[in-house]
Amino acid sequence: MGRSTQSPILVGLRGVGKTVLLVKIRELANAEKFRTASIEASETKSLADLLVPELRRILLNLSTVHAAREQARRALRVLKSFLSVVKVSFGDLELGIEPELGVADTGQLDIDLPDLMMAVGEAAKAADTAVAILIDELQYLSQSEFSALIASVHKINQYKLPVVLVGAGLPQILSLSGEAKSYSERLFTYPIVGPLPPDDARRAIKGPAEEEEVFYEENAVEEMIRVTEGYPYFIQQWGHEAWNLAEEPIIRLVDVQAATSAAIKKLDESFFRHRFDRCTPSEKRYLRALAELGPGHHKSGSIAERLGLKTTSVGPTRSKLIIKGMIYSHQHGDTAFTVPLFDAYMRRVMPVFVGPKST
Repeated sequence: MGRSTQSPILVGLRGVGKTVLLVKIRELANAEKFRTASIEASETKSLADLLVPELRRILLNLSTVHAAREQARRALRVLKSFLSVVKVSFGDLELGIEPELGVADTGQLDIDLPDLMMAVGEAAKAADTAVAILIDELQYLSQSEFSALIASVHKINQYKLPVVLVGAGLPQILSLSGEAKSYSERLFTYPIVGPLPPDDARRAIKGPAEEEEVFYEENAVEEMIRVTEGYPYFIQQWGHEAWNLAEEPIIRLVDVQAATSAAIKKLDESFFRHRFDRCTPSEKRYLRALAELGPGHHKSGSIAERLGLKTTSVGPTRSKLIIKGMIYSHQHGDTAFTVPLFDAYMRRVMPVFVGPKST
């Protein structure tokens, strides 16, 4: 209908279901006959690398719609212009057409990307359809990329074009969006995705089992909610282990208690270990100091004090860990893990904390 709306960006820690929600949103968009593009931002690939192949696919599809043929072909020429100034490591991507001169070819992403998105929106409008662009792991975008994305959404809304952005990211995306463009709060909403409330957690635990005629004792459910703290990924892991351990079609408290050690072992070997192994020795030591302070948010100065260093000295390490998505800052000077229960893992994997006296 061409009426602008605030684009939702789902915000939450690891393992709360942001990606699952994006998949569901794409299913809903496809059911409404939207053209959809789904990408996952990366530390190693640029936004253009990820976005160009998806937009090319959408535009080629729109070019088969008679009413949109000319607008889609023009958008493909704009895409060719965009490719002339943006390096894209997508094999030998070749459109076989001449570029649209003077559009999306300045070499400035915050000018060129909005021009490209405008062309996509005009093609969608001509086809009497809409485009949904879904981007996961938004926190991996650079500030310039996020700024260009915000400028694109702003321009699309101004011209009432049928393109919507839906994103998801870790909590640091809130500060990134504010730093990128001052008007971003008018363009986006930030639904918080967190642990499941107790009633929802019960449904998540009991529902799938009951579909298979397997039932939980109530005290087993309460114990699972307690140890998982309601985080969906952990509920899945504990449920998996309890299911395999139970010898009857009733899952009892003893089964959940036995599942805890098995689930923690599996998480330590995969979910937690994968993130731990990406860190340097100094970064691991910083994470261990944060874990020493317990769960929740802690002042950067308190972490530095644990390490026997000045806050300014640990600043570069902290920044690298934020970029890697290991920690985030809820507000200025605060630091917390992006992965639930990671503080307990750090105490398991590094049982002895080396404090300032040993440095």
